Amino acid sequence: MKRLAVALTSLLLLAVLGLWLGPRLVDWEPWRGRLAELASDRLGRAVTLNGPVELLLLPQPMVRAGGVSIGDAGEEFSVTAQLLRVRLDLPALIAGRLAPREIALVGADLTLPWPPGALLALRPPAWITELDARVENSRVRIGDAVLEGVNARLTSAGLAQAIESSGSFTWAGRAARFSGTLGRPGWDGVATLELSLTLPEASGAARGVLVPGAGFEGTVEARGPDLAALMAGPAVPFRLAGRLNASAELVAADQLVMDVGGVPARGSIALRLLPAPRLDVALVASRLDLDGWVTALRQGAARPVPLALDLSAEAGTFQGVALRRIRGAAFLEDGRLTLSDVSVLLPGEAELEFAGATAGGRLEIRARFAGPDMRTSLGAIGLPVEELDPSLLRRGEGRFRLVLEDAQAAIPELSATIGDLRLSGAGVLRHGARPALGIGLTLDRLDLARWLPQGFDPVQAGRALGAVDLNLRLAADRVILGGALMERASLDGALENGRMTLRRLSGRLADTDLTASGVLMLGPQLRLQDLTIEASGSSGRGLLALVPGEWPDRTAIAGMPLALRLSGGGTLDALALRGGADVGELRLEASGTLDLPQRRGSASVTLRHPGAPRLLAEAFRSDAGAWLGEGSFSLIATLAAGPQGIAAESFEVVAGGLRARGALALSLAGRPRLTGRLAAERLPLPFAGWRSGNPLGLEALAGFDAELALEAARIEVGGTVADQVTAMLRLADGRLRLEGMRARLAGGSLEALVTLDLDPQAPPRLAAEGRLTGASIAAPLFAVPVDLTAGRGDLTFAVAASGHAPAALLGTLEGQVGIGLRDGVLAGFDLAAAAQATALPDPVAAERGTRRALLEGATAFDRLDATARLTAGRLRLEEARLAAEGGATATLRGEIDLARAALDLHILSRPAAPEAPDLGLRLTGPGDGPRALPETAAWARWRAERG
Repeated sequence: MKRLAVALTSLLLLAVLGLWLGPRLVDWEPWRGRLAELASDRLGRAVTLNGPVELLLLPQPMVRAGGVSIGDAGEEFSVTAQLLRVRLDLPALIAGRLAPREIALVGADLTLPWPPGALLALRPPAWITELDARVENSRVRIGDAVLEGVNARLTSAGLAQAIESSGSFTWAGRAARFSGTLGRPGWDGVATLELSLTLPEASGAARGVLVPGAGFEGTVEARGPDLAALMAGPAVPFRLAGRLNASAELVAADQLVMDVGGVPARGSIALRLLPAPRLDVALVASRLDLDGWVTALRQGAARPVPLALDLSAEAGTFQGVALRRIRGAAFLEDGRLTLSDVSVLLPGEAELEFAGATAGGRLEIRARFAGPDMRTSLGAIGLPVEELDPSLLRRGEGRFRLVLEDAQAAIPELSATIGDLRLSGAGVLRHGARPALGIGLTLDRLDLARWLPQGFDPVQAGRALGAVDLNLRLAADRVILGGALMERASLDGALENGRMTLRRLSGRLADTDLTASGVLMLGPQLRLQDLTIEASGSSGRGLLALVPGEWPDRTAIAGMPLALRLSGGGTLDALALRGGADVGELRLEASGTLDLPQRRGSASVTLRHPGAPRLLAEAFRSDAGAWLGEGSFSLIATLAAGPQGIAAESFEVVAGGLRARGALALSLAGRPRLTGRLAAERLPLPFAGWRSGNPLGLEALAGFDAELALEAARIEVGGTVADQVTAMLRLADGRLRLEGMRARLAGGSLEALVTLDLDPQAPPRLAAEGRLTGASIAAPLFAVPVDLTAGRGDLTFAVAASGHAPAALLGTLEGQVGIGLRDGVLAGFDLAAAAQATALPDPVAAERGTRRALLEGATAFDRLDATARLTAGRLRLEEARLAAEGGATATLRGEIDLARAALDLHILSRPAAPEAPDLGLRLTGPGDGPRALPETAAWARWRAERG
């Protein structure tokens, strides 16, 4: 038994080996034509076999042939394959017949017509009864679309059964599966058709009928997690359902009900096949997120067919900005995007309309905008408008051109009118590790107080721009800041990597040409470098008028040519500056440091002018030549200033005949207070005269307090000279006291106290008291006909007056005066000669000589003592006695009206005879030419009575 089993097994193995190797050793070339005819009958197309033909019996009967071509020459539908495999029926093969059970094309390359008109008119041919055909590892070309790795199966169970197909392929790197069922046409030629397609990003199905002469009519459904995988759109889930019609010219899906990213929408999709392929998509939604659509359209690569997209929505967002009434169309062909009729409504009801196109990686857009509230619109897109004047950026309109590229975004053209502002310009933003922003604008009018109500903070500006470099060029016909107006202004600046550079700021400010430049280094400690400011003009009046206060706006010096220079640098707490200024012939040179955070600084200042009287006349309208004297002006001072006040740590001033030096400090903490010391070699002071009606300006002293130590080697006031003057000036709460005043006056010693009371409700009140001892008179004292021309003695006084002008002070003068003189001379009369004339023996000659002595000559006296009282500017002699040489005596009484320069004096002198009546002399009228009336009648009667 074992031997029989082995023999049978060996026989079986030999039989199998024979069946395996036998067909391979047989020449099957005679069967080539039969096999091609059989394949042509099964596939309905002419089949040509150009490769080798072989038969395999195991594991199942199969004929394989290479070099396969399907279709006649010139047909749009063509197929080539590496291998044709036909599975045969074994019983029929044993009977000598070829009965195929399955036909397969391996490594096929199928080219289908495009547009697929023939496919849409497809009808199952009557000869297809039972069919089982396969396509394995093949390629299908439909126009420019290529399906790789196609594996499909086409089956039909019989003449009355539908043809079914299913399989898989790879398209554009995406694996896909499909299935379809094509029904047999009925009596009217209509055949049913169902298709389904599944991709990783989407799946869809179509159901309908093939109508003879019309094409396909039915419905379509599709859904997927990523719309961007199918068309230029956002990467959001989608779902759609609607009607589908297809013909040789057009495949259209309309009445579509869609859900795009959770938003319901309506629309249509149409694939135009003739005259050129084109995909049209129309979408109407209640709301759209435009970020995804814009990104997809800008990055849209070349697609198999051109895409036309029409979007419409009542609301939407873009870059976080809420939009309304969105309308627009886009056309994408060969990677080129064209936008047309795009319009949106921004917040603030601003309407934006634009159109544009791409060229390579460049998108160029031309746009127009208009709206009633541009402030709200600009704020919505992220521009900082909150701190601007609320009246700015209201109604506006304009046009611009926008160019977007991979490396930059630019606005090469811009023109707009926003409120009362008209502007034009350009800008560019270059992308990169450190973005760079360049802006150039031309404006007709710029009110800085409205655009920068909080001022310009460079640190805040640097933080706001962050890591962006900025290049800025501005030009404005007029720039307004408060009361200042700059014309033809231009600014060229940059902010680069923490470095703020002002290349040039120029303009015409108040008839003065102004330029400035500098660099500000931002960081933990701000640093200013290469600061330069220059100004020049034919008149400084306009520029000086911008300085607070009324001086020197209306003076002659304000209208003179002006030149200003300033340069320096350093940290803001130690900013070193140097500069100078020329105003007419006045030259200023200064250098110092500033601590801007603490608002303090110090400087060395030199001020020069060739003519001091001329400078005072130009700057203060003062005729100083008469009292100051001719000569140049110079001031050299070391100044320090801060929030607490200003101090001249040392100064020296020369002005004509004036020579002074000292130190002064003005405290501004609370009520202004001036302290320091003043030492003068020669101090001429102005005095218009006691008859002047011009106010002295004493009211200005009520605005501050002072404490000054005064020293002067020589003081000159109205022709009066005082030497070795010392005093302490104290001013507090509107009361001035000149304490401890000492001086050498007329060879004597003067000690005095002077007070000045300033009451806002009353005229200033001036009071003085003191004494002058050892004074000498060597020249006429008042330069009038009756005058004191020599003498020495003492003077005591206690006087007071009130008024704004010298004339008013003189007219209100009151107080007491005491005079004690020795060895003096009174010009205008000779009392000694009058006494001697009374002793002449001839009465006529005696009277004539007496009267002549009372009208001319001079009286030398040994002593003159007088006390007087001042009331309302009138000096009344209360007691005055004169002891003349030769034993003559006299008394004086009467008054002098100081305000009117008039006098009424009565002089009584004793004649030679002791018992005789007094001789009299009355002086009345103006002080510079009084009327003299000798009174000798009583004496003459007495003389006549005595015989």
